[in-house]
Amino acid sequence: MSQLPNCPKCNSEYTYEDRGLLICPECSHEWAFGQASENREDEKVFKDVNGNVLNDGDTVTVIKDLKVKGSSSVLKQGTKVKNIRLIDGDHDIDCKIDGFGAMKLKSEFVKKG
Repeated sequence: MSQLPNCPKCNSEYTYEDRGLLICPECSHEWAFGQASENREDEKVFKDVNGNVLNDGDTVTVIKDLKVKGSSSVLKQGTKVKNIRLIDGDHDIDCKIDGFGAMKLKSEFVKKG
């Protein structure tokens, strides 16, 4: 059995590997296997409602009806959003939705796929 490195953030020895990432169960720090921890420490990991890691260019699906601020329109559950861009802030997904235009969404209201 191979020895996994300790967590670079809290030095915990209980790290485990999941889908190519190393994860610390004590402080929830995630980093890529074999990458220097300094490069990933400042980088935020964006996750959908199910805990899947989101990346730029992914396609996501809206999981509930969302009111569009400043309009009487509603973004319906099941709407697919293609080619997302991840940004810092309260609304962490920047995208264009057919029929609505440019919009920002929260990752907690989408699922990957």
